[in-house]
Amino acid sequence: MSENEEAKLLQAVKALEFGAYDFRGYIARRRVVAYGGGYESGTQRVEIASSVIPEFLISIRDRAVGVAGVSSDQIAQAMVTEYPVGAPIGWHRDAPQFGITIGISMGSACRMRFKPYNAEGRIVSVLLEPRSIYVMSGAARSGFQHSIPAVKELRYSITFRTLREKGKAA
Repeated sequence: MSENEEAKLLQAVKALEFGAYDFRGYIARRRVVAYGGGYESGTQRVEIASSVIPEFLISIRDRAVGVAGVSSDQIAQAMVTEYPVGAPIGWHRDAPQFGITIGISMGSACRMRFKPYNAEGRIVSVLLEPRSIYVMSGAARSGFQHSIPAVKELRYSITFRTLREKGKAA
């Protein structure tokens, strides 16, 4: 997306009412607004703001699914996340009922790190620039866990997720 498109999208995102993110009893430093399907996070049910993806996300969703090679009706969840300075994401894999993850980075850059799940291996780091998009599917989604070290500047992301296809590993 262009810088102008990012600025308009950030204006809408910054107006959202973000809530605390409870990850398995730990209140994360990042804050979220989620739309669509929820999921269990440890013992805490993640509450969803709405079952409908809001209008301001439709255009970027439609562009994102084109990059991922899925259709817009396959998107089961959209999540907007605010990362204040110093907010990290620890090592994890996304909830198993979700399939493909599409992320859009905004505001500032960060590093996303990957390492094999349940195995020894080298950590690989990818720079997520503002206005960039990434897709996690297949082995990247199921065979690796990912994390983001504490961000140095305010950052936002928009994440779209499909549901996992029955019979396929998460």
